[in-house]
Amino acid sequence: MKNYSKKIDERINNPKNFGEITKEEARSLGCKLVVADFESNGNDTLRVYFAITKDKIVFNAKFKSFATGLIVALNDMMIELCIGKSIEKVANLFKTDVEFALRDEPQIPALSIEELHNSFLNFVILKKVALNSEKRDMNDFDDDYIVCDCARTNLKTIKDAIKNFDLLTIEDIGNVTKAGIFCKSCQKEGGLEEKEIYLSDILEQTIAEIENEKQKDEPSYINTSFEVMTKEQKIELIEDVLDDDVRPMLVMDGGNMEILDIVESPPHHDLYIRYLGACSGCSSGSMGTLYAIESILQSKVNENIRVLPI
Repeated sequence: MKNYSKKIDERINNPKNFGEITKEEARSLGCKLVVADFESNGNDTLRVYFAITKDKIVFNAKFKSFATGLIVALNDMMIELCIGKSIEKVANLFKTDVEFALRDEPQIPALSIEELHNSFLNFVILKKVALNSEKRDMNDFDDDYIVCDCARTNLKTIKDAIKNFDLLTIEDIGNVTKAGIFCKSCQKEGGLEEKEIYLSDILEQTIAEIENEKQKDEPSYINTSFEVMTKEQKIELIEDVLDDDVRPMLVMDGGNMEILDIVESPPHHDLYIRYLGACSGCSSGSMGTLYAIESILQSKVNENIRVLPI
């Protein structure tokens, strides 16, 4: 029987970090999921899952392997040493760091130097994680970049489909563009082939672009109480209401109006306006029209608005 440290024996029988992390789990943690694979000449395979924060810190990590015994224990400790570290530090871990962490006593090696040297513990996979953690932005690629080799679907086709058909899932993209429905390597990380960018990335980034555009188009006063709005926001809101509910009525009669200022006179908000066109010389401008404008603004903007023509 080989003489390993107690820590190695414990991890052989009960590895602490064996398993996987899904993209949904990583997202719930506010992290990006990075998956990397390695296969040795002896066909020992290793897959690692890293949940990485926006600050490039490994929040959590797991591994899966078909190996047994010592290799499982070493990989388990390698993964554990990555948790809580920056990607830069992860990329600079070595076998000796793993061996030292598995010692029961600082001066007593956890296993022989020969076994450590010969063990399947390839730190290339950590370099791979570090590289993959640098998320590729779809704007780094030309529109004609082929995302799906099987269906020969380019980036522009996928982005346009997401925007034009309100696609929300990778399956939706496949149904519309055929991308990702064959070998599925381009769907997300961890497929048969490694890709520079995946459908999951394109979907996430395109939806974010759509949401950003919506926010840009929204008036600045949205979700803000009238009482705490800036003067500019109050005028913007009032202008929108006037455009929808007042100006069409005035324009039909050959007139119009403009806002001159809004002045706070607690509890009132005094809106100073000027009639234009036919309204400026209409005798009803100071009575019926004024009452209609004020009523609409009090109903749709704030009940304490007073309209004062000049």
